[in-house]
Amino acid sequence: MPNVEIYTKFMCPYCTRAKALLTAKGVAFEEHDITNGGPKRAEMLDRAKGRTTVPQVFIGETHVGGSDDLAALDRAGKLDAMLAA
Repeated sequence: MPNVEIYTKFMCPYCTRAKALLTAKGVAFEEHDITNGGPKRAEMLDRAKGRTTVPQVFIGETHVGGSDDLAALDRAGKLDAMLAA
């Protein structure tokens, strides 16, 4: 299973939804809280090609995008394959 990372902020409902989807699938993920900015926020901006919204989800080296993007992959039946790769 590839490494899954998610950049989040405190009290973000979209972050909560993305984490719930991953948890429901039994996926362990590394969460980076960027509520107060700092080097992890800069890292996210670089990795997400300037996208500033949270969450930003990465599966392996693949930038999935945000909560809606993650849910769309799941609805299309593509998320499980990405997680199994």
